[in-house]
Amino acid sequence: MTDGQLEMRWQEIKDWEETYFSAESSDFAKSYHKWTELLINQLGEKRKQKWLTKVDDCLFHLQAWSQHSRSHEENRRRIIQYARIFDATVSSIADLQQLSLEQLDYLAEQLMAKQRLLALGQGGLTGMGGIFLLSVDLPAMALIQLRSLQQLAEVYGFDSRKPVEMVYLLKLLYVATLPKSYQKAEWDKLLTEVGEQADDVFYQGDDSIFQKKWLDQLLAQVAKSFMIAMLRKKTVQGVPLVGMAVGAGLNYRFTQQVIEVGQRFYQIRRLLQQ
Repeated sequence: MTDGQLEMRWQEIKDWEETYFSAESSDFAKSYHKWTELLINQLGEKRKQKWLTKVDDCLFHLQAWSQHSRSHEENRRRIIQYARIFDATVSSIADLQQLSLEQLDYLAEQLMAKQRLLALGQGGLTGMGGIFLLSVDLPAMALIQLRSLQQLAEVYGFDSRKPVEMVYLLKLLYVATLPKSYQKAEWDKLLTEVGEQADDVFYQGDDSIFQKKWLDQLLAQVAKSFMIAMLRKKTVQGVPLVGMAVGAGLNYRFTQQVIEVGQRFYQIRRLLQQ
């Protein structure tokens, strides 16, 4: 990559940050945020910390399970196979760093299109409003987001199975799913941490991931389930089309947000290696 191209890509990232993090919330979103803050503050510090510890533990185990699943192995092979279109010598995830950033962006877009469709379909099923479907919505969404970020990491040449990358990935998920008003500070913090971290296999630092700010998102997911359950009563020929449309739309937008932030994160890490 020439100096001119490198400068252009950095400017692209800067423009994205200014646009993405400066986007103003709607009046409804601001009011909802204030309401959830009041509700969360009533939980008590011990209870909040207990929930966050459970979230950390669940996501660590979910990530580990996902990375040892057959589908993860198939995705890794598929990524390498796609990369060979540009360079026939690619034989491992690390070899993808031989490709240009533009080529990796193209590969990422092809893979993320499938993840968006998965989120759309999963949200539509949740929108049917059954007790079982509503109960599995949160873990199903978490799995889709984790797999999206795992695939993005590996497309850009970072092995998501390395302990240090596992921690970065969960911290990235935390940043990408925070309310917008908190994201910029946590984004800058994560990038600083990555810049200071030596190229080690194991993570050096505080490996606690989810903080109190994220409880707002947890309540948002509960509120979404409640809304879908109410919309279940609105049917067209016995099918809850409104609930399905709402569930599909919300899950699609949420996944798109995680993918967007995740892709920019790994683009920056590649640019730092230039």
